[in-house]
Amino acid sequence: MRRERFTGLKSPAIVLAVALGLGFGPLSPVYADAANAPALVNLPDFTPIVRQYGPAVVNISTTETKTARNPASPFPPNSPLNQFFAPFFGPQGPGGPGGSEDKYQVQSLGSGFIVSPDGYIVTAAHVVKGAQKIIVSLTNHQQYEAKLVGLSTRIDVALLKIDAKNLPTVQIGDSGKLEVGQWVLAVGAPFGFENSVTQGVVSATSRPLPDDPYIPFIQTDVPINPGNSGGPLFNMRGQVVGINDQIYTNSGGYMGLSFSIPINVAMDAVKQLKLGQKVHFGWLGVMIQDVSMDLAKSFHMKEPMGALVSQVVPNGPAAKAGIKPGDVIVSFDGQPVYNSAQLPPLVGALPAGFKAKVGIIRDGKAMTLPITIESLPSDMSAKDEGQEPASPSQKGDIKRLNIQVGPLSASARQQLEVNSGVLVLGVGQGPAGQAGVRPGDVILQVAQQPVTSVADLQKIVASLPAGQPIPVLLHRAQGNFYVVLTLPR
Repeated sequence: MRRERFTGLKSPAIVLAVALGLGFGPLSPVYADAANAPALVNLPDFTPIVRQYGPAVVNISTTETKTARNPASPFPPNSPLNQFFAPFFGPQGPGGPGGSEDKYQVQSLGSGFIVSPDGYIVTAAHVVKGAQKIIVSLTNHQQYEAKLVGLSTRIDVALLKIDAKNLPTVQIGDSGKLEVGQWVLAVGAPFGFENSVTQGVVSATSRPLPDDPYIPFIQTDVPINPGNSGGPLFNMRGQVVGINDQIYTNSGGYMGLSFSIPINVAMDAVKQLKLGQKVHFGWLGVMIQDVSMDLAKSFHMKEPMGALVSQVVPNGPAAKAGIKPGDVIVSFDGQPVYNSAQLPPLVGALPAGFKAKVGIIRDGKAMTLPITIESLPSDMSAKDEGQEPASPSQKGDIKRLNIQVGPLSASARQQLEVNSGVLVLGVGQGPAGQAGVRPGDVILQVAQQPVTSVADLQKIVASLPAGQPIPVLLHRAQGNFYVVLTLPR
């Protein structure tokens, strides 16, 4: 360790005076003020929250029966080798050559919280979905078998009921008042370690995730792991503001990104489940995508923002309101829409019959359309994407795009639920390939002009300017969407 000789003061008396804090008046007040100065930031103490509301957090264990199929032995029943390999395969006989089936039980753990003294408990739907038996354990080691009142897989919320009275309960807060940077606390059973407490801050609010378009998630850096699912997220007032739901991870464990369902969204679903109703979601009847810089230019927009409508469901709310493919939704019910992920939660939270105003940009001009929200149909199923190839005599080459196309048959149009368009049969190196056009795509529009035939497409493409971004509306397995192509000069 480096040591230096103190040479600034020569007199031993002066040195002693400094050591005793005598003389040199300005020196001692500096140290005294520093010691007594108020802290600029006070770290939170979570113990009052845990003491008061920790007993209302429960551990949930479930049992689910699954089926595994055993392959059949590859040897005939009378083969001498069969006796050695039979233990590893299903028996021949009633199961036939296909083997046998074994049933096994899978147990999983999660968390939840009590919302009423008579035994109603809220948790995440994926914790209890498919379970034959649900056991709820309280902090006083009492255990109850729970009944599933109802669940919503879209919101990932479930309501349970146990036969008990005078139970401790949590206090429900307002997730709409959460702000980025606020401290939050999670209580749950990560990896089965019951009643574990972790803390962090709110990293973002209204965070959309690709597989859950109707949930405006709360993103935090609170350590969450398997077993925390369904547990409460508390604010500093001890109020539940979210349900811990999922993490983003490459390892299967916590990596700094945790997501919770806002309690306002969850409790709205819980109220419907308690009444025995299906959870309602507002519906516009459109498919949307983000607006890239190239798409913004092609639609004569100053900046890339909003939700680009790529498909409108016939006779749906949007169709009745006059919304068309190519419209860009930039506001909904008075709230700005900066990207496509913001729109589904705004619409989904509204009741059927609600009248809203939709702000759109069409051909570079701003418009406002009135719309009446409807309920999301419960039977929305995937489309049959089968296509019939065109005959060689009907094929056409679009040399300027370097693609080969053909007309759609009547049965293909019916299966794809498209009224017009041409089928892409081949894509070479060129503008279309660079834009992302693939064989099997259906070209519906080019430069916002409908494509009804091969000759129609050839005529439209021949008139396109070079060096400018052109919007092209395609149909693919996942639905309609726009790409941008630029013709070379």
